[in-house]
Amino acid sequence: MCTCLNLKTKDHYFGRNLDLEYRFDEKVVITPRNYEFVLKNGNKIYTKYAMIGMANVNDNYPLYAEASNEKGLSIAGLYFPKNAYYFNPKEDKLSLTPYELIPYFLGLFGSIKEMKESLKKLIITNIPYQNLPLASLHFMISDQEECLVLEQTKDGLKIYENPVGVLTNNPPFDYQMTNLINYRNLSSHYELSRFSDKINLEQYCNGMGAIGLPGDNSSSSRFVRATFNKLNLITKDDEESSVTNFFHILDSVSMISGTTLTKEGKSDITIYSSCINTDKGIYYYKTYTNSQITAIKMNDENKNSSNLTIFNLIEKNQINYLN
Repeated sequence: MCTCLNLKTKDHYFGRNLDLEYRFDEKVVITPRNYEFVLKNGNKIYTKYAMIGMANVNDNYPLYAEASNEKGLSIAGLYFPKNAYYFNPKEDKLSLTPYELIPYFLGLFGSIKEMKESLKKLIITNIPYQNLPLASLHFMISDQEECLVLEQTKDGLKIYENPVGVLTNNPPFDYQMTNLINYRNLSSHYELSRFSDKINLEQYCNGMGAIGLPGDNSSSSRFVRATFNKLNLITKDDEESSVTNFFHILDSVSMISGTTLTKEGKSDITIYSSCINTDKGIYYYKTYTNSQITAIKMNDENKNSSNLTIFNLIEKNQINYLN
């Protein structure tokens, strides 16, 4: 369960809530330029661009949940159970495993426009990383100009233009966009009554134009709520305002412990929220236990290093006591 979005103010921002019932030893990781990745299709790549994101690092291999490269191209993988389908590798295709998509495309390409020919050849394959099970994923890809959704099902790879810049989980993206039509009467404005012209029904508070906006934690409801909040957002375009409001949108679809239980009775929570200024290479995050925003910059030293740069998450809440 996750929610991903982008936002354009003066700069471009990309990030997500990652909602899980367990932790995966996640850390903020910067992969430098010219870093080697050995692919399961037998090839090697050396990254042209550095990238920053949240990852589990295994034998110096960053398994990214989401990341952005120094050109502003960003990708996030979101849970897509029962719909995601991975094929056997094919020699006439660009065969990549789910966990190779982020390092491959962010390492070699600077924009969606550059990626498109490669995406036409892409097949997502069913080879796990060592003994780790493959996660069922679909992907949101974003840069300063475009946003796409990649979903591979039994019917093959589907590439959608994403005009709202939001992605959650099931159902598939085309359903999520169609479902928005059911909420076309919602408004952020002070609304006149359309109930009847025979009775005067005055609003008794602000916000009544959005009655019917779903408030549950299902992925389809989070898609509607995040899209409504993003598209109606009023914000200044400075860095502090942009980052603050980005996190407010994510907060509106975050998961609180005990409110969403799995079949096994475990609690889904928003283990972290992230916001990347993709123009400046700044990764902002907060965790479930630490609501203070922490920022990490991808500087020239990181970009030109020969090793991964790894930052442990600050988990303890930072409370500013005034007396």
